Parts: sequence; structure tokens; C-alpha cells
Amino acid sequence: MLQRKPIFPNVIELNVQAGHLIGCNVYLIYDADEWALIDIGYEDSVEEVIDLVRELDFPLSKCKALIATHADVDHSQGFSKAKQLLKTVVVAHPNAAKLLEAGDRLQTFAEIHAQGISEAMPPVSVDKHVNDGDIIRVGSLELEVWSTPGHADSQLAFRLNKLLLSGDNIYRDGGVGAIDAHHGSDIPSFIRSLERIRDAEIDWLLPSHGPYFRKDPEMINRVLDRLRGYLHLSDFGTCAIDWPLIQQWEQEIAEGRLPS
Repeated sequence: MLQRKPIFPNVIELNVQAGHLIGCNVYLIYDADEWALIDIGYEDSVEEVIDLVRELDFPLSKCKALIATHADVDHSQGFSKAKQLLKTVVVAHPNAAKLLEAGDRLQTFAEIHAQGISEAMPPVSVDKHVNDGDIIRVGSLELEVWSTPGHADSQLAFRLNKLLLSGDNIYRDGGVGAIDAHHGSDIPSFIRSLERIRDAEIDWLLPSHGPYFRKDPEMINRVLDRLRGYLHLSDFGTCAIDWPLIQQWEQEIAEGRLPS
């Protein structure tokens, strides 16, 4: 049996527990013998994850659920295999459920031809849909579901007391989840989600990639300023709401302006 290394009470992050990077952050939430996993990672890491859970002396039969923050391949490719091995249920936002059940490879970033990315996306049935305000119970613990769209329209975060398991909303360096129109990204929604996180009475953010960190409203404000700028630039194409430069160009053409 391995000694458990919780990062906070009732929360183990499996990369930290293993002492090396397995993949995306996989959070094991537990109370007594009952436990759940938030995200799972790639299919080829599933056996390592389950072996680690077993070595931590959690009964595999007591897995309450496999919970998806969203459907991206690096978070969810292993759900089908893990569900079969653990004989448990998969929980996701309805929009993520559509992609997971269809084995969608485009909107989940499993297939990006221009970058030579081509990953399998084994379909998995989703047993329970959750949305904003729902509660997922693990033993006596209550995970409050937050809908935090922006990176993806299905992006969820989960509040546990003063902790927020924050998905791909924001990272310690001020980066955010990829913004891509084909992925269903939406910058105005992203801004609202980050404002909610900034204003909430939470102390720590536990993201889906990289280290956990104390919430820093000033840092989040800087990120918000950056995202608000993207609303009016071409940087993320159709995710912008307008492009003032084109209106300026049209006016210059109408006025017959030439280089000076």
C-alpha cells in the first residue's frame, strides 16, 4: 500500500501522487472508501491510473463515477476503457456527452490534420448529465457543478468548499484553454466564466493542466483584459465579435486616402 499524498483534504492529484507526469491532471476525490475521478487522460495511461488507485487502498468497487470536465481527447480518451475496468458510470455535461458518445475526433482535438495529430476517440456512453448548480455526492462530500463555457461549450468546474477544480479555464501562468472556433470556443462566455471564478469565495484553483495555485484576482483581471482585447482583433478569427480595423479600412477607402 502506498502512502497517500493528498494535496488538500479529500483530494489526491494522481500526477503528484505518482511523482511523475502521467498526463492531464486527474483528481481523485474521496470520503472513506468511496471515491471518484475527475478526468482520466489518454487510454494508454488508464491501467497506470487504476493500479495507482488500487495501491492507495481504494476499493475499485467503490468508484462512484468518472467525471468529465469536458470532452477533449487528452482528458477523456481513456473513459471507455476505465468504465469497462471499473464498472462505474460516466458523468458529463450534455454537450460533452454528445461528443463522447459519438467518439467525435474533430471537436475534441483528436484529429488536427495540419499538425499531424490523429488520435483514436473510443465512444463511451454517458450515464448521467450534469449542469450548473447540480451536486455530485462522493460519500459525505458535495461537489457543486459549475458550467464555465468559453474554452469549450461543455466546460465544467467543480467546487469543493474553498477549492475549485477549474478545468481548462485558467492556469498558474495566466494562460487559458485553447481558443478555437472549430472546438466551440466562445470568448464572451470565457470572460463571464473567469469573472465568476474571480468573484467567487474560493481560495485555490486546481486546473486540469499544470500546478494548483491560490486564486489571484489581479492576475485574473490581467487575463480578462487580454481576452477582452481578442474580442476586437483577428487573432482568433470568428471567435471575435468584430474587427474595427476593417471598418477603419472601409472609411479610408471611401475617403480615397493614399499613403502619406
